Amino acid sequence: MPKHILITGGAGFIGSHLADELLSHGYRVRALDSLSPQVHGDGCQRPDYLDAQVELQIGDVCDPGAVRRALKDIDCVFHFASAVGVGQSMYEVANYTRVNNLGTAVLLEALIADPVEKLLVASSMSLYGEGLYRSGAGALRTVGERPLAQLRAGEWEWHDEHGVALSPAPTPEDKAPALASVYALSKFDQERMCLMIGRAYGIPTTALRFFNAYGPRQALSNPYTGVLAIFASRLINDSAPKIFEDGYQQRDFVSVYDLARACRLALEAPAAGGEVFNVGSGEAVTVRDIAQRVAQVVGKPHVRPEITGKYRVGDIRHCFADISKARRMLDYAPRITLDQGLAELAAWLEGQAAVDRVAQASAELSTRGLAI
Repeated sequence: MPKHILITGGAGFIGSHLADELLSHGYRVRALDSLSPQVHGDGCQRPDYLDAQVELQIGDVCDPGAVRRALKDIDCVFHFASAVGVGQSMYEVANYTRVNNLGTAVLLEALIADPVEKLLVASSMSLYGEGLYRSGAGALRTVGERPLAQLRAGEWEWHDEHGVALSPAPTPEDKAPALASVYALSKFDQERMCLMIGRAYGIPTTALRFFNAYGPRQALSNPYTGVLAIFASRLINDSAPKIFEDGYQQRDFVSVYDLARACRLALEAPAAGGEVFNVGSGEAVTVRDIAQRVAQVVGKPHVRPEITGKYRVGDIRHCFADISKARRMLDYAPRITLDQGLAELAAWLEGQAAVDRVAQASAELSTRGLAI
């Protein structure tokens, strides 16, 4: 009998792609999802993109009864259910804490009572805060949060005590967390709770720190989703992508197909229990470059990004993944180049509708003093 896998949050962007990956390798899949209106729109309808073979149970991960029902006859669990958004987490504190922290606790109590063979939890690159840096002499350096006075002066980059610019370096899993937002704190709690309970109760548990995933099925009308989807939503509506700071901040953009495959590899790797893995592309790209490339592939190169020169509380300057551990232990290597991934995203975007709520989200941050 094929292994039966539960994906919490399994009707979402990443969860549904993981479901496809698992089904194509002979697994049976069940999804537990609340179908949040911010992600799925109003109506609480099963997404058209969700494979018909996926058994969807609509329910809240914070509801012990719904979780117990979802776990019936399950062999392994992917815990993806989460409220996502750095900026929004800084004012919807109770909601992010409820969904991410309490939801994880409810799941873990159910697993204590009825253990599974393996638990895998979606963590986030956001818990690193700033990525790793190198000094001019080549020494690795960690940094904290940029002083407010520096940001107000529009001085975005990090410098050492002598005023020499630091160079961003790939960030490995052993970098100490630096939690700059409620979202980052909640993802760190999710990760640590799962690893802690897994160790205590003999459930092999793996944490996967996702970097900036992109691809078809992203929630284009959700202004708190990934930056690439936000840019696409703006461009679909003939509006300029808004870029904070100067646009030269660096991120790691990973195809959702590569990410889903990494998750399956972690499920199947016997040595992955108790480990933490970065899942990214291992490549650094500036936000300004991403905005220009998205405009190009959607056929609107004339729509130039708007460089706002503003800063959001909780934002970091540079962070991209060192994926050498996943290469070594999971045999993971990205297969989709950024050009290939953007071309496919552009094809999917044709005919897609998106409600542009970026201005509304930006106003929410500004009125609370979270955007400078």
